[in-house]
Amino acid sequence: MASSLFLLLLLFPLTTTSTPSHQTLISTPLQDYPTLTPLLEQTLTHTSDPSSLHLPISHHDSLHFTSNLTSSSLLLLRLNRDSSRVSSLHSLLGLPRHSNRSFVSPIVSGLSYGSGEYFTRIGIGTPPTQSLFVLDTGSDVVWVQCAPCRQCYNQTGRIFNPRKSRSYRSVPCTAPLCHRLDLPGCDKRRQKCLYEVSYGDGSVTTGELSTETLTFSGGARIGRVVVGCGHDNEGLFVAAAGLVGLGRGSLSFPSQLAHRYGRQFSYCLVDRTSSGAPPKPSSIVFGSGSVSAGIAFTPMVRNPKLATFYYVQLIGISIGGAPVSGFAESDLRLNRKTGRGGVIVDSGTSVTRLAHGVYVAVRDAFRAGTAGLKRTAGGFSLFDTCYDLSAHSEVKVPTLAMHFAGGAVVALPPENYLIPVDTQGTFCFAFARTDSGVSIIGNIQQQGFRVVFDADRERIGFVPRGC
Repeated sequence: MASSLFLLLLLFPLTTTSTPSHQTLISTPLQDYPTLTPLLEQTLTHTSDPSSLHLPISHHDSLHFTSNLTSSSLLLLRLNRDSSRVSSLHSLLGLPRHSNRSFVSPIVSGLSYGSGEYFTRIGIGTPPTQSLFVLDTGSDVVWVQCAPCRQCYNQTGRIFNPRKSRSYRSVPCTAPLCHRLDLPGCDKRRQKCLYEVSYGDGSVTTGELSTETLTFSGGARIGRVVVGCGHDNEGLFVAAAGLVGLGRGSLSFPSQLAHRYGRQFSYCLVDRTSSGAPPKPSSIVFGSGSVSAGIAFTPMVRNPKLATFYYVQLIGISIGGAPVSGFAESDLRLNRKTGRGGVIVDSGTSVTRLAHGVYVAVRDAFRAGTAGLKRTAGGFSLFDTCYDLSAHSEVKVPTLAMHFAGGAVVALPPENYLIPVDTQGTFCFAFARTDSGVSIIGNIQQQGFRVVFDADRERIGFVPRGC
């Protein structure tokens, strides 16, 4: 323990002079969401850069544009989904319950269970069927619901019919692509490769492995993308037509594009609950256009037991400009022999989870720095530290920064860690603990940053105000 603490002090000095001790939070209560134009009906703008692929992103909540649910109810649903998501990741980890080209796509947000929080619109097939896909850095396979359905969930828009696509091709059982699946199957009568992807929350998709053409905003078309054509899709999926796996495996979308765009992508997630003027749209960029100069990077860490996830080495957290004590750097380090522990950057988890001892130390430091604010008697869902700010239009809160190996420092804006949970002025500290040992940096804490995944150079970067 002593040696671990000594190493932590070497990597993470006791003083952080460049970080102020406090910043101002505008304490606007949670607002009921405005009516939005569904992403499938939006007119998408074209990018003028032919070497970039840009996709819009929306949050799951926007899929409830006709819902009578209150914003607080939607938040509770989101946090319930988050527990399912984290359990799914833990199961995958084997833990207790569990080129010079680029393109850009817009991102949407919405409400569903288990698979992710952010969506983009992609046209699949020829002619293209416009569909919403979950963007998920925690999985590798690209799949879509396909007609005819033996078992399908309700989705937004038409279900893709491969028989009406001129570019659809089944993958034969003997093809090398089939054997890149973790668990390949074969329809011996038709000699077609079968896939199955199971998620830790009990959700599953099964069907034929195929290649298909995808069409993106701006007119970019990519052929022969390996796609699972799911005829039996069960569990907690809702609204989206399928999922785009952004992980590090060989069949993930970035890996499939590597020969053309390199294994680089970045996204920027806009806070769906922010007040005031409409925020800039979220987007995801693939290719060299996703990486710009002046980014502070931290090295990726590879888990030899599971290649999918994007691990980083978080070496410390500061509250109010001072490092949080009470835990060792080893509490956040991946054990390469067992594959346990470590820190994952994940697009599908909402709330950042910290290993139990780390969370308690960070939470207690934050409580000490907010002693002048009125604490509520109880918590809210995952959150155990909440405040009644109904009497304030703004408050001073201690700063919070995450410090990574390689010198990258991510100083969070106050709305990324003290968030409204109802319309009465209750705000909660938006971190939670995990007893599994693996920590996860969630998308609430990533909001407003352009997060750069550069697998070609094995690094991840964070750009503040990058949307």
